[in-house]
Amino acid sequence: MLALGLLALLAGLWAGLVRLGWGVPPLRSTLIMAHGPLMVSGFLGTLITLERAVALRSTWAYASPLLTGLGAVALIVGLPDLMGPLFLALGSFGLTAIFAVFVCRQPTLFMITMALGALSWLVGNALWLAGWPIFQVILWWAGFLILTIVGERLELSRLLSPPRHVQITFLTAVGLLLAGLIVSTVDLGIGVRLAGLGMIALALWLGRYDIARRTVRQEGLPRFVACALLAGYIWLGASGLMGALFGSVVAGFHYDALLHALFLGFVFSMIFGHAPIIFPAILGLAVHFKMGFYSHLLLLHLALLLRVVGDLVYWLPGWQWGGLLNVAALLLFLVNTARSLRSAKSEGTLTHA
Repeated sequence: MLALGLLALLAGLWAGLVRLGWGVPPLRSTLIMAHGPLMVSGFLGTLITLERAVALRSTWAYASPLLTGLGAVALIVGLPDLMGPLFLALGSFGLTAIFAVFVCRQPTLFMITMALGALSWLVGNALWLAGWPIFQVILWWAGFLILTIVGERLELSRLLSPPRHVQITFLTAVGLLLAGLIVSTVDLGIGVRLAGLGMIALALWLGRYDIARRTVRQEGLPRFVACALLAGYIWLGASGLMGALFGSVVAGFHYDALLHALFLGFVFSMIFGHAPIIFPAILGLAVHFKMGFYSHLLLLHLALLLRVVGDLVYWLPGWQWGGLLNVAALLLFLVNTARSLRSAKSEGTLTHA
């Protein structure tokens, strides 16, 4: 199932290069339109659902990442139009069911927040399956990832025992985001602006109260994770600011800047930071932290800065080269992680022997 998610990532990156105009063959005429679904639902959705299935430890829960992985394959090979969206919708329904179990066991604010994220993904996939265009449903997909991540960070912030007014501030920010998602179904412009304000509020909340502010002073892996998180919060705020300013953008440079600031700058920075924790949980193998991890993190953010500047000033070379280097950063992340896993596996084998 993890392999299916990685396949979705590679296919999504290939489609991204086609969209950037780098002259790579499209492989299939409709693959370019599958770039967003492959990256969000095919890769990130499969990764998140697999992580939650492992945490639940129930056999039925693995149907969710399997369905999202199959949905990605359907998009890649070009099965009938509804097959991919249908599998992804079923997979997101499975994740919602998983969180329903978690909420029943532990009805806490952070768990409810993550459950709302799963529900947002399900709504977005259901609307897409019903024929809504991607630019109208991608805000719901964004809500899925944002609420999942901030819910996880809220869980860790319990160690700092935040006072009641801090929790109220968090609820207000989440409420703004959810209001934006709902309003976007009837007025996309107002919905995006409301969601943008919610993203700004969440970025400020995370920057002020997240435990990363303390762990960044440590050494090794804790500092690397904190750097990835804090950089991601900046991009979350930047994306929210663009959403509040631009409103309903459905294509073009501003659309590209808004979405990639969020999905690359915020979400993938979170993935980079949490990979040394997520992959051991899924694969049962340690990821040994190496200073080389900073190479893919730094490349991601510098390339994204180049891309977003290119978007905002209509500088085509900046947009293209920034996008190409973003792809290079994600591939470098895979290489660095694989080398670390291989090293950990070899050391484990030697230790066992």
